[in-house]
Amino acid sequence: MAQRPLPVPDEQSAPYWKAAAEHVLTVARCSRCGAYSIPISAECDRCHSPDPDYRFEPVTGRGTIRSWTVIQQSFLPGFDDDVPFVLVDVELDEQPDLRMIGRLLDGANAPRHLGDRVTVAFEDLAPGSSVPAFTLDAT
Repeated sequence: MAQRPLPVPDEQSAPYWKAAAEHVLTVARCSRCGAYSIPISAECDRCHSPDPDYRFEPVTGRGTIRSWTVIQQSFLPGFDDDVPFVLVDVELDEQPDLRMIGRLLDGANAPRHLGDRVTVAFEDLAPGSSVPAFTLDAT
């Protein structure tokens, strides 16, 4: 069985991946206007500062499902044993339209609906390497 690809942090993303390894979800925040940004862009999406001086800050990891897809076929090594699995598009509570995509750990057959509440969880891929995912909140 092939190992899943591991994140390769660069200078900009290293704080994010370091926090993820500690099971803390962080999001880049513009130091000029306070807007969160996923992904980081060269210019802040809200204040348009060309120098947003982003800082990664912890967030709650709670949000709402806005969309999802069921992955039926593996296109990358290391995912063959995982299909089918669900990827969810989650709007995080911290800011309207602050969205991130992650795996839903409840399984492909778990009932899910637009608007369902989720909480971040982490998949440990290797020592010191974790990726954010989500679990459905109890209803």
